[in-house]
Amino acid sequence: MHARFNIAAAALVLAALAWSCQAGAVAADKGIPAPQLDTPAAAKSGVETAVLAGGCFWGMQGVFQHAKGVTKVVAGYAGGTKETANYEMVGTERTGHAESVEITFDPKQVSYGQLLRLYFGVAHAPTQLNRQGPDTGPSHRSEIFYANPDQERIARAYVAQLDLAKVFRGPIVTKVEPLQALYPAEDYHQDFLVRNPNYPYIVINDLPKVAAFKRIFPELYRETPVTLGARRGQVCLPLLGRVRGSAALHHVGESAFDAPLSQALEPG
Repeated sequence: MHARFNIAAAALVLAALAWSCQAGAVAADKGIPAPQLDTPAAAKSGVETAVLAGGCFWGMQGVFQHAKGVTKVVAGYAGGTKETANYEMVGTERTGHAESVEITFDPKQVSYGQLLRLYFGVAHAPTQLNRQGPDTGPSHRSEIFYANPDQERIARAYVAQLDLAKVFRGPIVTKVEPLQALYPAEDYHQDFLVRNPNYPYIVINDLPKVAAFKRIFPELYRETPVTLGARRGQVCLPLLGRVRGSAALHHVGESAFDAPLSQALEPG
């Protein structure tokens, strides 16, 4: 069984690695500047949230779970309505939703601007329109959902700064729009990278981003990720029937897992 699994995975490795080597980590290696406009830590108290979309939420969640000052990262859907906020509906690419993450953080330990630096530097490729690597469609778009005017100002200023500096090979296509709501994704999507580090999609597309984070931004990186804490099983085999776009080793079905995350996903 595992031999067949490895053979199936190998068919995608070369093409996916070509994208992985050109994603946000490349920009970080070249030196992505810090945002010129940010909110000083001394000006903030309590906790804040940031909602970001940048392709498959497995990798986005996995990256930000390693950021110092982050207390919770929830994978979910933003940009559409509550009625269509489920994996099957979002996969039709007609809901307006983007796979997103809600990052709860302590602004005295990490600023919103620093989170955006990770977002543009290692978490995703902001020049890809309505896609990320092997995943295509507007649900995999690059978008910042701002929660208040400060976040909007910082986000728009940073996009303009990076474009002016020509950090990336092409123009940034990241949208900056107001947040209406973040609807948590199904339980089986939460903590997926942490629970399934050997899953081929994760190995190919997401672990290089975590490694780049540790290498390029060590001052923001913590070794032990913050997770939602539920005990879940690991996926052993890909469900090749569930594909989106060209991602033949992407998301899996809920039957692969067991324990619920209902309490962990309550707004906090």
